[in-house]
Amino acid sequence: MDARVGKSFQLGKILATKLLFDAAKQIPDTLPRAQLQSRPETRYDVLVIGAGPTGLACGIEAQRAGFKSLVVDKGCVVNSIYNYPSNMVFFTTPELLEIGDIPFTSPNQKPNRNEALEYYRKVAEHYHLPIAQYQKVEAVSGVDGDFHVATCDRLGRIFDYQVRKLIVATGYYDLANMLNISGEDLPKVFHYYREPHPFFDTDVLVIGGKNSAAIAALDLWRHGARVTLVHRGERMSSRSVKYWILPDIENRIKAREITAYFKTTVEEIDPDHVLLKTPEGEVEIKNDFVFALTGYHPDYDFLRAMGIELSAEQCRPVCDPVTLESNVPGIYVAGVIVAGSRTNEIFIENGRFHGQQIAAHLRKKLAASA
Repeated sequence: MDARVGKSFQLGKILATKLLFDAAKQIPDTLPRAQLQSRPETRYDVLVIGAGPTGLACGIEAQRAGFKSLVVDKGCVVNSIYNYPSNMVFFTTPELLEIGDIPFTSPNQKPNRNEALEYYRKVAEHYHLPIAQYQKVEAVSGVDGDFHVATCDRLGRIFDYQVRKLIVATGYYDLANMLNISGEDLPKVFHYYREPHPFFDTDVLVIGGKNSAAIAALDLWRHGARVTLVHRGERMSSRSVKYWILPDIENRIKAREITAYFKTTVEEIDPDHVLLKTPEGEVEIKNDFVFALTGYHPDYDFLRAMGIELSAEQCRPVCDPVTLESNVPGIYVAGVIVAGSRTNEIFIENGRFHGQQIAAHLRKKLAASA
């Protein structure tokens, strides 16, 4: 793969960006206009794509190493955690979520979503970390030491950043594993679960066999929804569901408080019903809402477009295991994307240290180039 990223990164998007630049030149000076070229304040040593916990940690470590850094994200700070269920409790203890040597204090043995949101906000404030929220990366061009990153904000304004090094920490929670069945695009179908209240006294189908599906099914049932659970496996397994959740969901199924279909797939989703394929044949059930909680995956196309090579079977980015520099010189990968499709291998607990690994290499590379 050619290391010159500009040759491989979505030519169509680059051309579209050029057209946007040209169009912006036609805007009168009295109106807001897109940034047309890198100004001194948009030149950075390091740009981090992704403002999740790992991305923040990378930005902090690069800044602590003395490099001018910027973190950009198409959503808000720790956008994935923001999109977790509103009453979600982490499966780990507070100290394992810490970044930047800032203590995460909590009265609870396991912190909840709101505590995590506040913690990461405070860490960003503490380090005065520059973060460009709601800016989506549209194009990357250039080579090691001289990358150009074009982003677009919610108002359609274009920003052009000139950077020496790139760190990609985009996570995996933005892209759901689709069922690819008829009706999946109906407005009643969701791939993320937030809270139970809107689904009181309705017929809800939950698809999936892991923690997120079990938690959603239980929460919906406890708040007055009529819940049906569908899983293609033989049963809910201790390998996929946490030990304190599994007995709860199993008991609700055993008591027929939650209806469950195992070794079953969803064949079709219609406005008022869904069609299931069970071991006994097709079954049609009444339905108001569907939660397809079948997992998520990294944006492989985004990585490939920058020239990053992925392994054939697990889509792991080709990178140095110590420095995390990819096969494209000057572009590093961090967080869960390092594991490719094996998203259960890297969590906040271990991904948060990737920033230190990368910063150690940056010290050598950038000091040498200086």
